[in-house]
This record gives sequence, C-alpha cells and structure tokens, in this order.
Amino acid sequence: MPFECSQCGECCSHLGLVHTIREEYGDYRYLVNNEYTGEKTTVSVDPDKILLFCDRSIFADRPEACPFFRYNRNEEKGYCTVHLTRPEICRDYGCWRMLILDKEGKRAGRIMCQSFLASEDERLTRLFEERINTLSGLTDAAWDERVIHELAGAGYTVLM
Repeated sequence: MPFECSQCGECCSHLGLVHTIREEYGDYRYLVNNEYTGEKTTVSVDPDKILLFCDRSIFADRPEACPFFRYNRNEEKGYCTVHLTRPEICRDYGCWRMLILDKEGKRAGRIMCQSFLASEDERLTRLFEERINTLSGLTDAAWDERVIHELAGAGYTVLM
C-alpha cells in the first residue's frame, strides 16, 4: 500500500533543525539549505498557501518546525507551504512502515524504515523488544506477517 500522509505534522515539526532559509529572493521565493548535507534548494510558497505561510504562530508551539511548515488548527492538519517545490529529501520521506494503534484506536507507535520502533507506549516497547526484535532471517513479507500477528495478539491494530 503506498504511503498516505495524515498531515499530523510530526515529520516537519523538527525540520527547522535541518532546513534553514539562506536567502529570500522576494515574491515568496527562498533558498533553503540542508544543514546536514549542504544541499541547497530554491523553493516557492504555493500560491494557495500564501496566507497560511504568513501565519507564523506555529513557532510558538513548535519552535523547531520547518520554516515552511504550518498547522491549520481549524482543520487539525499540517501543511507544507512549499509542497510543489519542496526539497528532494522531503519528497522521499515516508513517515512509517506500520502504524500501531492501541485498543482505543489511538496511535501507540510507528515502525519506521525496516524495523525501528518509535513509541512512548511502555507495553508496546517491551513487547517489541521481547518478541519482535529477536526475529531474524525472515523476508520482509514474512516479518510483516509475524509482527502483525504478535501485535494483534496483544490487542494492537496495525495499519500499513
């Protein structure tokens, strides 16, 4: 199943540490620098997001947010205001391989890359360490199947 963004904004909430504005060209055009790779990208604010871009209130709650990320509180959705011209690293990003929900349907964790668990749910973390991190020699499909089985048996729901 292809990755679909839920627009939660977690991925972009710390990208201000990665992407910095090097130069402002005017007309909502900017030169962006990737602080880790040195890659520079010229971006333009999407015409339909200029008003959203002008609202800088997000930085009060998320001071490390990407300089082009904005959150619409009315819609409870995050937006990349330079989506059409965003840097390559942003184009390649996929938030999770598996999304793990607890019994109430709330996010308990994410499996990212091949098998990295990002979670603050202690029960899920312990289960992952004891029953899933020990899995080896499986194909990706077999690993996915086994992980889903283990998590479902513990009362979690897995979305892919």
